[in-house]
Amino acid sequence: MLYDDAFTARLHAGLRRALPAWGFDPDTALTLLTVSENATFVATQPDGRRFVLRVGRPGYHDAAEVRSELDWIGALRAAHTIDTPAPVPCRNGAPVHCFDDGGEPRLVTCFEHVAGTAPDDSRPAPDRFRTLGALAARMHAQSRSFRRPPGFRRKSWTWDTIIGPAARWGDWRAAPGLSQADRALLERAAGQLRHDTDAFGTAPDRFGLIHGDMRAANLIEGQDGRLWVIDFDDCGLCWFGYDFAASVSFIEDDPRLPELMRAWIEGYRSVAPLSEAGAARLPMFVMLRRMQLTAWLASHAETPTARMLAPRYGAGTVALARDWLSARAAR
Repeated sequence: MLYDDAFTARLHAGLRRALPAWGFDPDTALTLLTVSENATFVATQPDGRRFVLRVGRPGYHDAAEVRSELDWIGALRAAHTIDTPAPVPCRNGAPVHCFDDGGEPRLVTCFEHVAGTAPDDSRPAPDRFRTLGALAARMHAQSRSFRRPPGFRRKSWTWDTIIGPAARWGDWRAAPGLSQADRALLERAAGQLRHDTDAFGTAPDRFGLIHGDMRAANLIEGQDGRLWVIDFDDCGLCWFGYDFAASVSFIEDDPRLPELMRAWIEGYRSVAPLSEAGAARLPMFVMLRRMQLTAWLASHAETPTARMLAPRYGAGTVALARDWLSARAAR
């Protein structure tokens, strides 16, 4: 288990030693905000100013990948594509800081703090998904024209790296509670997903740089009414339609999903074209994402999300796979 109390306490101590890198007051209060892929803290200075400090999960991204993430965020902000918090560089201008944790380097990025709340996913609203579709279309258009600086490097998310032999978030087969029959059904779904994603292909009109995790936890409804997009940690090269699948993470079995999908498509098409072929593949990406998250919950069992969802999530994945395979066979 990675994020146990001792590890989190070490990260807290390392961050406190790192505060001078940004010129923060020694009396800055550090509060753990969330543990997911990374550990994220809120730094509150004595004068009340707040910042967000993100400590990267060991072995996930290297410094070049994090710098590339910040490069894209900077380009999106410069083009006024979306509202997203500004990265805060160190006093020496470095975009990323590193502190030593018992001989292991820990990468830290700092962002401005935006006041607001995450949307309520217990009642997902079509209006929000209409907005998300429009935001995704704007980001995809910017990513197509984005001139990546020298050394730009982000991960590529394909069948192989999402649920295949090179899956970065672990093996879905490790999910708790799966029977032999469940695994056999999910093997069928995985094979079909490989066939279908290969057939869809990775042409530039459908595959490029995306946010990759535009779910409710990574959105902030600001006090001024704006919807802010945060946490580009999973941004990388993937199918553009995967941004819809990510936006329904953990609510893939909500009965309102078809309505949310229609709203997302409507919002997307209000900004940019989305082909019928692209729209028709969204359920495929939802199934692919669901299997990826099934693996993530198993490999990140220490996180609050996994502790809450993992016991029943695998069974839900099996039910979704059965429905998806049946619907696909009926076409």
